Amino acid sequence: MVTVRAPRRRHLVMLGDRASLPDPDPATLERSIALSRLVSTEIAASADGAIGFDRYMELALYAPGLGYYSAGNAIFGDHGDFVTAPESGNLFARCLARQCDEIMRHSGARIVEYGAGSGQLAVALAATLFAEDTQRSYHIVEPSASLRARQQALVAAEHPVDAARFSWSATHPTASGCGVIVANEVIDAMPARRYRVTHGVVHELGVGIAGDRFVWRELRSRPVPPELAVAIGAYADGYTCERHAGLIDWCRDLRRVIDRGVVLISDYGYAGHEYLHPSRSEGTLKCHYRHHVHADPFVLPGAQDLTVAVDFTALAEAAHAVGFRVAGYTTQTRFLLACGVDTIIAASSTGNAVDAYVLAQEAKRLLLPGEMGETCKFMALAIDYDAPLSGFAADERHRLDGFTDRQD
Repeated sequence: MVTVRAPRRRHLVMLGDRASLPDPDPATLERSIALSRLVSTEIAASADGAIGFDRYMELALYAPGLGYYSAGNAIFGDHGDFVTAPESGNLFARCLARQCDEIMRHSGARIVEYGAGSGQLAVALAATLFAEDTQRSYHIVEPSASLRARQQALVAAEHPVDAARFSWSATHPTASGCGVIVANEVIDAMPARRYRVTHGVVHELGVGIAGDRFVWRELRSRPVPPELAVAIGAYADGYTCERHAGLIDWCRDLRRVIDRGVVLISDYGYAGHEYLHPSRSEGTLKCHYRHHVHADPFVLPGAQDLTVAVDFTALAEAAHAVGFRVAGYTTQTRFLLACGVDTIIAASSTGNAVDAYVLAQEAKRLLLPGEMGETCKFMALAIDYDAPLSGFAADERHRLDGFTDRQD
């Protein structure tokens, strides 16, 4: 029997208002308490009495042994906190494999996946891509040691003959290559800064402590980006938004990884004019805990996922600045249809009513506007690559605030 001692009052900050959420198990609660202490220590040592939300998010998700992605939590699927497109079934992976195969035929034999999660997408992609070319290899960039172990076990079970064609690293590969890079739901988990309009002035929001809770605090030590102050300064008091501050550095690192080919990014998000729209007044921050979605990032730090939607115009700007050509942008629905999801569904029919129902439910999650179809987008970043990209037949780069007009 495991006994959890009640934490002293100054460590109750990790609990938050979780009345509507399922109770954590004792081990999860202990890790959350420990992570709360770590955050509290950094706040106490800060000059402002607060830390940036990007730092809080980094600790909550990636603190060694304690963060959400590094503590060995059950994350994906019915027994975890959320379901990603690859966890829904094989339709997503089979469509994506068609696009990857097309790119690799014109570029190179290496595929690199960032943040492979459970490894389901990797084994599904490899099943198609390895069959097409025996020289192809698959590299996974995964900072979480526990997730790397899960991925390696799954690869060993699903691809025992081709397991040697897989490799892993915790950070960007040290050697560049040619082929395709896949980043599915990676950017939304990158630490983000948060901003709020107060009396016509834009302030950055940090994380402080009031009594026994983490709370939002205005930061004075970091300047607000001038373009952001102009974009939202006239909005109503309380307007809140987020920015992924590390986009330019991440894109620069990607550029060092690939010499020729395409980076395929799929994630939740919007074009810039939709992202910073007056109607999106509460920002895009979401928290996922056991399939409950809410907006309080201070509930059980380390036990829940924190995500911030992607500003795809900002991503396009960052990628272009380091040498990529933005070669395509479209919704997930249009991408999957262009990759032949309808023919894959037809070919998958077994005549069994149960199988047909499961396949229909998977297709709905992936394609319907009220599910993932419109809120998830695909973007292609090319380097030394001019061949067609079939998945972007219904290209919508014109939605990126005129960005395509500024490309060289």
